[in-house]
Amino acid sequence: MNKIKFSFLSLCPIRKILLVFFLLLYSNVSFGQESEIVNRYLGLDSLLNERSFFGNHLTGFVLFDLDSQRVLYEKNSHLNFIPASTTKLLTFYGSLVVLKDSLPAFRYIENDGGITFWGTGFPVWKYKNMPHTKISEFLGRYKSIRFSDSNWKDEAFGYGWQWDDYYYSYSSEKSPFPIYGNFVTYTNQKRTPIPNISNFNKVIINTTKEIKHVERTFHSNDFYFNPNTYTATKSELPFITSSELFTKLAENQINKPVGLSKEILPSSHKVFQGGTLLPLWIEMLQESDNFIAEQLILMISDAQFLELNSERAIDFIQKTYLWDLPDKPQWVDGSGLSRHNLITPRSMIALMVKLEEAMPRSQIMRLLPQGGINGTLKNNFKARTPYIYAKTGTISNNLSLVGYIVTDSGQVYAFAFMNNNYLNKSAEIRREMEKVMVYIKEKF
Repeated sequence: MNKIKFSFLSLCPIRKILLVFFLLLYSNVSFGQESEIVNRYLGLDSLLNERSFFGNHLTGFVLFDLDSQRVLYEKNSHLNFIPASTTKLLTFYGSLVVLKDSLPAFRYIENDGGITFWGTGFPVWKYKNMPHTKISEFLGRYKSIRFSDSNWKDEAFGYGWQWDDYYYSYSSEKSPFPIYGNFVTYTNQKRTPIPNISNFNKVIINTTKEIKHVERTFHSNDFYFNPNTYTATKSELPFITSSELFTKLAENQINKPVGLSKEILPSSHKVFQGGTLLPLWIEMLQESDNFIAEQLILMISDAQFLELNSERAIDFIQKTYLWDLPDKPQWVDGSGLSRHNLITPRSMIALMVKLEEAMPRSQIMRLLPQGGINGTLKNNFKARTPYIYAKTGTISNNLSLVGYIVTDSGQVYAFAFMNNNYLNKSAEIRREMEKVMVYIKEKF
């Protein structure tokens, strides 16, 4: 990877502008052009400096020219920020360089007309409307079926996840072989919650708690609702995963008994392929799907070590592929749910450069949310022609955006825009960020 030139690093705003001015004095541009360029940078600095809206909280920003590999403007690019879901760009890169386009659904051995299988972290069996191969049909061919979790070396929750997210679908548990995305959906039919998974038909408990949705108890798969206040159209709740529950859910799909095993995965095993990575990338990047992100990290671990261990997979990616980032990230999960994740804006830019070395820019842009068009940017950065292609990251008091901006002059720049520790509403932060990006679109 080319060394990124942070020519403005550690300079105060006025010194940055003076540097631009003196560089222009010795270049082949006219006085009028010099004035225009200096004013361009002065205008951008006025939107981002300590006297601006972004001076009231921790903000990091980098605008990077991909063609010349130079930083055009930076603010606090060397400081660590909580990246939230922009962490998924690290996961995306890791899955791209390790998995390439291989997506094993499970590993298995055959014995006397039976099968024993091990999960790979494959996340899409009965998950939403995502395409997957005919797992049920394949397993159903065998007279005896056993599932082994001996390769599971992880925890259901990621390091630093908030405990009170346990009944939100964006915080589904990790597991070796998920089914239904590890959550159950209750739909309101005549004020009665009806689950999409028959196993949870008989666990509804009435409560006097004034709630509109179905909720779940903390330590068990007991779900409850208040028939007098229940108005929600749909409730999506993660269930507590276990190998025992997985076999019961799998039995309903296969229509055959599924037993448990602790057999170790032998080297002579076979692999059942699960399709391509493209649908998973689209879901993870455009919809910011935490579940897909976490399971992709497990799949990287499976591919590299034949065991499911998120921490080991992340360590491998960092030491093998991300060792030369400007600053070493503190990277602890695949989704960005954890506030223990920390990364600098300039390392985010270096990651964008690495992505371009692994995949054509046009493909990356199609995978990312497009401003005003789709995904998490559908309602922001609207324009006649999309100009923002970027991954969003939002958790309480933290909002980031990392990706590409296409200017009116036809230039494509990479940027990292990271905000932490603000007390404003996120909508206000987005509105002010959009002012900055519109300025760059029109002036650069």
